Amino acid sequence: MNKMKSLETILNEAEKNGCVVKRDVLLSDYTTFRTGGKINAVVSPCDEISALLFLKNCKENGVRFLILGNGSNVLASDNGFDGVAIRLTGNMNKIENLGNGIIKAQAGATLASLCRFALEHSLSGLEFAYGIPGTVGGAVFMNAGAYGGEMKDVLENAGHIDLTEMTFGEYDKTSLDLSYRHSAYSNGGYLILNACFKLENGDKNEIKAKMDDFLQRRTDKQPLDLPSAGSTFKRPEGNFAGALIEQCNLKGYTIGGAQVSAKHAGFIVNIGGATSSDILSLIDYVKKTVKENKGVDLEPEVRILED
Repeated sequence: MNKMKSLETILNEAEKNGCVVKRDVLLSDYTTFRTGGKINAVVSPCDEISALLFLKNCKENGVRFLILGNGSNVLASDNGFDGVAIRLTGNMNKIENLGNGIIKAQAGATLASLCRFALEHSLSGLEFAYGIPGTVGGAVFMNAGAYGGEMKDVLENAGHIDLTEMTFGEYDKTSLDLSYRHSAYSNGGYLILNACFKLENGDKNEIKAKMDDFLQRRTDKQPLDLPSAGSTFKRPEGNFAGALIEQCNLKGYTIGGAQVSAKHAGFIVNIGGATSSDILSLIDYVKKTVKENKGVDLEPEVRILED
């Protein structure tokens, strides 16, 4: 029977394979809510092979791991995480134009850089995504969308690592099973590595005007000056979460350092010193209040990370 490797051995091997390893860090430094406790390490692979080798090493040696992405749609536990996080942002962020309107992007690329790349090549279809915080991987994972557009409109396929089999794989557009804030990846079990987008040739000035318009709308309406995870709740059928919350007079309602944004009720923000427990308590209070007053069950859009 093979002897189990220590975590430090696994991290040292990851560094030898080109990964960037940050040891004993706080998840609050890697999440846009700016909350979350200590984690043993955050690992950024340099390529798909180093990602697979690291994950296999973790699985074979009983090391717990989580997929962190850009940390923009997650809530990390105040207790931290006994294990490691894999984070593609920073290293695996290459974007390339394959021709015929197809752009391929690694999962660690930000949506902002993807949109700017499309603009540079006069390709239209991704304007709606400009200003959405997060990465390509996160956007595919949850079929991100805004202003009448969503990833399913432009996604062609996505490559991944199957975390059960520890093998590379790919889903085409049909297999991605894309619907509102949902994909074939939504239930976990995969690390998204890349995605291809099918866009249309367009006028660069018109594309830029749309991007600028959507970004300005975000700036005007959303509390971008405070830490948050974006929209806290999914849109209930036939309604808007923010409107329902506002109708319940919850704008500005605060628990600890967590607040229902006074600017946009669909956002919970960290007004200073919030814990993840504060945010969870506020999410639960909002859900309970909206259910009692409006008869609507709100479903969090934010992904709760286990500790």
